Amino acid sequence: MDCGTWERRLYDGEPYISGEQPDAEVLTKLNSNENPYPPSAAVLAAIAGFDGGQLRLYPRSDGGTLRAALADLHGVPRERVFVGNGSDEVLALAFRACFGGEGGILFPDITYSFYPVWCDFFGIGFETRPLDGAYRINADDYAGEKRGVVIANPNAPTGIGEGEGFIKKIMEASPGCVVIVDEAYADFSEYSAVPLVDRYPNLLVTRTFSKSRSLAGMRIGYAVGSPRTIEALKAAKDSFNSYPIDSVAIAAGVAALGDSGYYSDRIGELKQTRDLSVEKLSRLGFKVLPSQANFIMVSPPAGSAEGLFLHLREKRIFVRYFAGERLKDFLRITIGTPEQMDALISEAEGYVSGGRSAGT
Repeated sequence: MDCGTWERRLYDGEPYISGEQPDAEVLTKLNSNENPYPPSAAVLAAIAGFDGGQLRLYPRSDGGTLRAALADLHGVPRERVFVGNGSDEVLALAFRACFGGEGGILFPDITYSFYPVWCDFFGIGFETRPLDGAYRINADDYAGEKRGVVIANPNAPTGIGEGEGFIKKIMEASPGCVVIVDEAYADFSEYSAVPLVDRYPNLLVTRTFSKSRSLAGMRIGYAVGSPRTIEALKAAKDSFNSYPIDSVAIAAGVAALGDSGYYSDRIGELKQTRDLSVEKLSRLGFKVLPSQANFIMVSPPAGSAEGLFLHLREKRIFVRYFAGERLKDFLRITIGTPEQMDALISEAEGYVSGGRSAGT
């Protein structure tokens, strides 16, 4: 085999690009939708008290006690719960398990940008439907589909969430396809589709501990669905890695679920900070999309989104800029502490009041 032959076999797809992870210690990092508050004391105690000697043993391949705790949380049998290494892995396995072969997938043109990456990686055809002029998903675009449907709710990166009527409309009209509802940010919204999994066997809901439970570094994700769909996910997982979630993560996850009061308080604080930040930015003339997530999408009244992004970066405030045509006028800003948001808003006010010209 010559070099040209083996090089042609190397994967050359377009990978997902995550938010920048700067090395500097002194900065305001609002670009990856991480939680600005630490995990609860119960979680830290569980990690500190973990018996390291147990690491010589493989963890429970199904998540063990964490799977059981999640089943109790949602009031469903364990057979309806799947645990994985962050919701990204859970979603990737779901794409492989549910959408392989013919048919393909349908999802919005503006949504979580990992979806087309997985389609490319697994060789799954896909089509997109445009958001409307208010950046909302139109349920009619997905009703009656025989292909797979993937909906992030609240959507990313817009932050706009939809309610039960929206999900039911798609489910009622699409009994012949798997519908995945990606609820990475649902704890910051007013709605979750998890209670509908009993009614619709073709519904799979994915969730994560990264955002609302401050465990992005621990990598815990899960799905709730029909026993048949969960078995398909398990088969896909076991074809790649039988042990995707480690023993320390299981212990931390169980502790997080047991400290619901702490996380409820932190979620309440973040929502309050989010709403106050929206109010302040709106008064400055920013266009702000209505968010039910732990981030907001904003468009400056003067200058450009890219210019503001670069200005904030110079001040060691990191936010997310998407250069695509439909989002080039917006920045996505993770909700931080009140102090972090005040610092950002102060710099944003200085930028727009300084009369920056478009494109600078």
